[in-house]
Amino acid sequence: MSLRARLLNRWLKLTEKPHLGRASLTRVRRSFEAKARILFHPPKDAVFEPQELVHRQSSVPALGVAGPPDGPVILYFHGGGYGFGSPRTHRAMIAWLCRYAGARALLPQYRLAPEHPFPAALEDAVLAYRAVNEAPGGVVLGGDSAGGGLALSLLAEIKRLGLPIPRGCFAFSPLTDLSFSSDSVTRNARSEVILPADRAAEMARAYLDGADAADPRASPLHADFEGVCPIWICVGDTEILLDDTRDIVGRLKDQGVPVTCVIERDLPHVWPLFRGLMPEADQTLREVAEWIRSLSLRSAGS
Repeated sequence: MSLRARLLNRWLKLTEKPHLGRASLTRVRRSFEAKARILFHPPKDAVFEPQELVHRQSSVPALGVAGPPDGPVILYFHGGGYGFGSPRTHRAMIAWLCRYAGARALLPQYRLAPEHPFPAALEDAVLAYRAVNEAPGGVVLGGDSAGGGLALSLLAEIKRLGLPIPRGCFAFSPLTDLSFSSDSVTRNARSEVILPADRAAEMARAYLDGADAADPRASPLHADFEGVCPIWICVGDTEILLDDTRDIVGRLKDQGVPVTCVIERDLPHVWPLFRGLMPEADQTLREVAEWIRSLSLRSAGS
C-alpha cells in the first residue's frame, strides 16, 4: 500500500465520511460534482460529447467518451447510492480506462432516486443497452458502487429478456444486496473510510420506495446469471460492501460464470476513481483495460 493511499484514506475518513453521514442529499449532489471537477482529471486530449441513446420512441441522455470507432463500447453506470453522482463525476476515470483499453465509452445519465425510484434506473439501463448492443466492437458493461450493482442487474435482465449478451461486465466495489444484511456492513463500519454504514438503510428506502430488496432487478445477488459473459469485480477488504462482492462472486461461480475477483488491502471504496491521487488507482484501471482487451482476443478466437 502506497504512502499516498494511506494519506488519502486518512483524509477521506476525516472529511468525506462525516460529510456523507450528515449532509442532505442536495448538498451531497452539489459537493460531489464540485469535488470531481477539482480532484479528477481526464487525459488532456480526451474528447467528451453529449449524446442521446435512442431506442424506438424513448431515449436516455449520456456522455460519450471518444475512442477508436472499431473498439469496444464501455457502457458505464456511475455510482452514488442511486441518488447522486453523474456522468460528469466519473468521466475522468473512464477516459483513462478508454485510453488504456483502446475503447470508447458511454455514460448514461440514468434517473436518480428519490425523484425516480426503482425500477427507473434499471429501465434506463435496459434502454441504453438496447440502443448500443449492436455496436461493431461489442459492448462491455461497467459500473461502481450502486452503478456496479446496476450493471450486474442489467446483465441479468439482458439474459432474462433474451437480448444479445455483452462481451463482458466489470464492477468496482459493487452494491449487490440492498438489504444491507451482510456481516461486513457492521464488521467494517469503523474501518470503511468513505461510506457511513448508518445511512445505508435510508438510501435503500429512498431507492426501493417499498419494493422488495430481494427483487433480483434491485439486488443482483439474487439474480440468475447462468450462461452470461465473463465478469471482473474488485473491492477493498475494509469496505462495508466487501461481502456484497464475496457473496455474488460465490453465486456467479456456482452458476458457472467466468469471474475474476480482486480483493485489495486497505484501499478505499471505488479507489480507481482516485486515478492521479494514488498509484493503486492507475494500476487497477490498467488491469481492467488488459482484461477488456483479453475479451476481444477471446472473441476473435471463438
